[in-house]
Amino acid sequence: MHAGNLRKPFWMNGSQTRDIKAVYLFFIERNKNKSIVQYALCLTENKDPLGSSPVTVYWVLQDGRRERLNPVEKEYAYGIASQEEIAKDKFRVHLAALKNREIIVEKIGGSFKAVLSIHGKESTLEKVYVQSKEELLVEPKVLYVDLFGRTIGTNLSVRERIIPGYG
Repeated sequence: MHAGNLRKPFWMNGSQTRDIKAVYLFFIERNKNKSIVQYALCLTENKDPLGSSPVTVYWVLQDGRRERLNPVEKEYAYGIASQEEIAKDKFRVHLAALKNREIIVEKIGGSFKAVLSIHGKESTLEKVYVQSKEELLVEPKVLYVDLFGRTIGTNLSVRERIIPGYG
């Protein structure tokens, strides 16, 4: 699953939603297993963002099945803390675990992208990687988070490592 693919979101079925599609923005992968957390922008038949909060998030499990996030994951880990429309086809998004990082979802070169600062450069976000350590009967500890993307304008690969407690 890569950013930019257009397809109907898994939770939408039935005639009332037949004209709704989604474009994949970016995903989170973890060292724990091969399941990913996918972020997508829901679009109408005319490829306009659906409503004022069109960004959605869900699991894509190792076997390909898709599931909603549970309440704890939404609130503290992978959920969308806030999103707001700031202009036509432009939205400000904050993730639960990266509240200090503003993501702007906007149309660039004819397709929607997630844009944020990666290593001080305005970039399109492609992937987030979370390295964590799990111990029995203890909450997982995030060791670091890597942001991967491409710089706007030059399209060069860029990466930034965030170590919790250090930025």
